[in-house]
Amino acid sequence: MIEEIKLDMIEYFKDDIGQIEHALKVHGFASMIAGLEKLPAGKRTATELAAILHDIGIEEAERKHNSRAGRFQEVEGPPIAREILRRHGVSEEMTDRVCFIVGNHHTYDEIDDIDFRIVVESDFIVNISEGNLNNPDIDEVRTNYFTTAAGKQILDSMYLKAR
Repeated sequence: MIEEIKLDMIEYFKDDIGQIEHALKVHGFASMIAGLEKLPAGKRTATELAAILHDIGIEEAERKHNSRAGRFQEVEGPPIAREILRRHGVSEEMTDRVCFIVGNHHTYDEIDDIDFRIVVESDFIVNISEGNLNNPDIDEVRTNYFTTAAGKQILDSMYLKAR
């Protein structure tokens, strides 16, 4: 199912190669962190699905609101994610969880569990590498947004130990 949903995401974004690559990278880190944190199967699946679909609302946000801002992605993403997940027979409970994460992934005070946390940590790791954060204070990002041991280890290895 994960691979089929990745393919749907790729087909949805069509020629937006940057967005496709971003989603695949966030998924890669999320899958890795979820494995290292030894998440149970259901929570790991929710993490991976949310990572793949976290920015799925970006094109509708641009079309409807003329903006890629996170608040618009959070509004436009869940209905698209819900349709993709339903097409693949994902349970209503899992779909609701993934859509909650997709619909709040820029609202950090809504983080309520490790699956959501891992998606946020993975998105930060990728956004830093892609230059999507203006002069990030990586120590501050780590302190404010990272709680998993695996996420911290990856962030430290990639960005903090190199200084």
